[in-house]
Amino acid sequence: MKLPRSAPAASPQRVITFLKHRPIRVFCILSALALANASVCAAAVGAPLPPWERGFLDIHQIATGRGNAALIIGPDGTGIMIDAGAATGGPDVSCPPRPDASRRPGEWVARYALRQLKATGRAELDFLVVTHLHPDHLGALTDGLPPSARGDYALTGVTDLAEQLPIGVVIDRGFPDYAYPARWRAGFATNYEAFIAARVKAGARCEVLRVGSNDQVFLQRDAAQFPTFAVRNLAANGVVWSGRGTGTQTAVPALKTLATADYPDENMCSLALRLSYGKFDFYTGGDLHSDTWDGTQPWRDVETPVARAAGPVEVAVANHHAYFDAVGAESVRALQPQVWVVPAWHITHLNIAGLERMLSERLYSGPRDVFATDLMPATQLNNQRFMAKVKSVSGHVVIRVAPGGESFRVFVTDNRDEMNTVKSVSGPYQCR
Repeated sequence: MKLPRSAPAASPQRVITFLKHRPIRVFCILSALALANASVCAAAVGAPLPPWERGFLDIHQIATGRGNAALIIGPDGTGIMIDAGAATGGPDVSCPPRPDASRRPGEWVARYALRQLKATGRAELDFLVVTHLHPDHLGALTDGLPPSARGDYALTGVTDLAEQLPIGVVIDRGFPDYAYPARWRAGFATNYEAFIAARVKAGARCEVLRVGSNDQVFLQRDAAQFPTFAVRNLAANGVVWSGRGTGTQTAVPALKTLATADYPDENMCSLALRLSYGKFDFYTGGDLHSDTWDGTQPWRDVETPVARAAGPVEVAVANHHAYFDAVGAESVRALQPQVWVVPAWHITHLNIAGLERMLSERLYSGPRDVFATDLMPATQLNNQRFMAKVKSVSGHVVIRVAPGGESFRVFVTDNRDEMNTVKSVSGPYQCR
């Protein structure tokens, strides 16, 4: 016998009565759940990562050596991808392509997603969220790329991803006209816009991020069973959630008051999200930064008001790959994560000043760990003062949140092949 779907709202007395009259059966059910939870969480180093199971929240920072991509599998099996980059760069400044160069980065991302989603019984994404229009987040346009069979655009990054598995809704910062602050003419942007136009023509859903909303990205399969899961849209185009209801405030001046040369840059326009599940909170903000042009334009620091809107979280993705202009002191002080994830692939990613701030107990107290997806040897050498405190320098970083959001673990898996081999296990971390 199983409890009716309305059981979460049942009175304590009804629950007690149910347990009182079925002690053996309840014991068996609870024992089975405990064993299942143990099997999902207890991954041995050198063995494959156990697949996702219902009730768990998985967040995969995928390490292709060519840009950002993060797969989220919600507790009901909802699939969300944030970015699918495909950047260019020679071996002198960029990590080797992972697992190798036999496929394009977007193809590797798609294959990774399909492997992980297999446990949900589905081979599709419910949402693709594109944080902003840069090649390492949506795909570079280079010579020799194959054309799509679905529209007048080339396959790279997100378009490679979309070619290999269905996507329910694409959400970005600029739909439908991409006119703010000024329309891009670069090939990577026009290729992406052609992809969006083809989706619209085919009747597929595309949306602009609604800042302040907590009902645009949501569980698609069984939301009622996981009521503490929510995604809050924190920012896009310099508009930031106010922290109250769905209200917003504008962090940047009106364009009519600015010289064209002073318009917000693409990174400042990045969208940001806070994902919550029980006590667990997760922050990601694309390439937001805190560079004020040496104090001459303080409003260019969009990173800080967004971090303050997010508030303390358990896990934070370092903005702009922890580049020299990001992970400012005030944003670190506001987020206070137990775990930092750095999506790194370029020689400039993980700046030593940013790393020092992430580790600094002057900004917030308590232990914290830093995981990077792929640090070049030269970058590690430059950061040698703090490298002993970095938990991982290469591999996919997988955050696995226990059912209900009370605790989580961090797994690092090998990105040199498709075996999902566990390289390290950290945690459990108790959510605050």
